[in-house]
Amino acid sequence: MNTPTTLLIVDDHPLFRMGVRAMVDASANFCTVGEAGSADEARKLAAQLQPEFILMDLSLPDVHGMELIIEMKSLYPRTTCIVLSMHSSMDMVAASFRAGAMGYVVKGSVGERLIQALEAVRRGEQYLDCSISPQVIRKLLDYSERLNSTQGSSYDALTRREQQILRLLAEGEKPITIAGRLFITRKTVENHRANIMAKLGLKSPLDLVRYAMRKGLIDTDDADQAR
Repeated sequence: MNTPTTLLIVDDHPLFRMGVRAMVDASANFCTVGEAGSADEARKLAAQLQPEFILMDLSLPDVHGMELIIEMKSLYPRTTCIVLSMHSSMDMVAASFRAGAMGYVVKGSVGERLIQALEAVRRGEQYLDCSISPQVIRKLLDYSERLNSTQGSSYDALTRREQQILRLLAEGEKPITIAGRLFITRKTVENHRANIMAKLGLKSPLDLVRYAMRKGLIDTDDADQAR
């Protein structure tokens, strides 16, 4: 008899987690060992439970899910991350796979495709929700290849804190708000912003938003709000 694959569910909506858990635990091949409503909770449970799979939303209250994927893959190389997201844009899909996710399921089709995705990833395959538009799928490889060749080195030159502040600025957050959120001074945020602009060769806040969109750090909806 096969041992069920253990899962940690990370999403800030309790009812959604409950529904996902019910679907997962109804399958003989998978078993939910924990639930987290934030990145901080996910870190603690991942360290404690060492799950084989982590199912995670990208829109978490404290850290963007993309950052959490990178962190989990760094700390736990044998743990597999699968994204459950309301977003289906090329930017978010491409960035998720580049961050290290093995699967991407759109929340609207979770009931139909979640177990299918889990089974595929369990076999060592990548899974991309077929509800995502064919145009996104066709562009995905070219998009990722372009990012790797033209922007990888400059982004990697940023510190982890600078990467975090870059995303928040691109989402339209003000320096004073970021300062309060990260428990640092406004002047520190402004210094980080200047360093980011210099390292990336950006000239204006709009350039920063465009860069974040190309990098897949924010969705187009976030960019519209930032502008």
